Amino acid sequence: MVGGARAVARCEALGRAPFSDMEGGLYRAWLSPAYRAAREQLSAWMVEAGMTPRTDAAANLIGRYPGTQDLPPLIIASHLDSVRDGGFYDGPLGIMLGVECVAALSTSGRHMPFPIEIIAFGDEEGSRFPAAMLTSKAVAGVLEDVPDMADAGGVTLAQALAEYGLSPDGLANARHPGALAYLEAHIEQGPVLEAEGLALGVVTGIAAQLRYGMVVRGLAGHAGTSSMPLRRDALAGAAEMVLAVEAIAQADESDLVATVGRIEALPGAANVIAGEVRFTLDVRAGDADRRNRAAERILGAMVDIADARGLDFEFERVHDLPASPCDGRLMDLLESALVENGHPARRLVSGAGHDAMVMAQLCPTAMLFIRCRDGISHNPAEHVEPADAEAALAVMLGFIEKMGATYA
Repeated sequence: MVGGARAVARCEALGRAPFSDMEGGLYRAWLSPAYRAAREQLSAWMVEAGMTPRTDAAANLIGRYPGTQDLPPLIIASHLDSVRDGGFYDGPLGIMLGVECVAALSTSGRHMPFPIEIIAFGDEEGSRFPAAMLTSKAVAGVLEDVPDMADAGGVTLAQALAEYGLSPDGLANARHPGALAYLEAHIEQGPVLEAEGLALGVVTGIAAQLRYGMVVRGLAGHAGTSSMPLRRDALAGAAEMVLAVEAIAQADESDLVATVGRIEALPGAANVIAGEVRFTLDVRAGDADRRNRAAERILGAMVDIADARGLDFEFERVHDLPASPCDGRLMDLLESALVENGHPARRLVSGAGHDAMVMAQLCPTAMLFIRCRDGISHNPAEHVEPADAEAALAVMLGFIEKMGATYA
């Protein structure tokens, strides 16, 4: 089995028991039994590929392949955790392709001037505890405060870490001393590459993200006795706001996207007019200024809708991530490897967040996107063709060779 196909097969193998915390689907949460099992299996694959694995203070798994010179490493990484009922490839594919890169070098008895470290981050999704990218933040040295938090079952982060002999206070010990560069291969999680008939693309950067929590308050009342002209229906007002979000984002005609992903109407009875509605707003764009302008227009439209309907409206910004551009020199190297392997040059922005945006605070970063069928991700229907994974592996090896040549 060639390396790309083996990487895909290993992702599929990790998609079921004992590597999943749920029956009939994939859910692998950081520090869970399934996470431990997946980490142990991955550790064995790393040894087989010629690496020496270790676990850091954040329970990340790191496999190291030595270099010929005393240089900082090239880090190739992605995440091992998943969302609930997720797909097999979101995260693990980038790790497995990194393992295959080292396996190819080891088989030929070659070493680069620099060491190569393959890192399997434990918590990118934030699917267990209410915070995301905790483990890459620890590695990048930007985890300033570790929240005192618990999962849905009441297990605290401190308790979960204690089972690994770790602690929240010790997460700072996961800080990496420094790296030459960071490379992450990841499924696109969107339809662009497939629509253009392309297997691979070079990521220019990760979009700036804003997230808000919204509350609309009206007046709850009996559905049968409250006349239409006198109603202060919070759900009807929220519905108009959601349509305004869609209209404003579409009118921008750019890479801007805006999403209402969660909504809750209270009191939630079939015969009661909604007196309160809570919903989320997520706004993203490759350019932070464009994102901010769109968010201001959306919020202004919501205020106008609330005023016109006699509703109370409030919002809170809960998440603000700046745009994270990839390093220009590394993009050029990756694109050169792409073209040399017979692929058209294609650059695109990532609308989804990745560990790369955190690791950019440690070292220069590059990302390679891999086509996924129908652009579907965070879903059991997520699919990657082995041939596309093989193509990605060839480009990654070309990138490593080009990096090595700069230090020869």
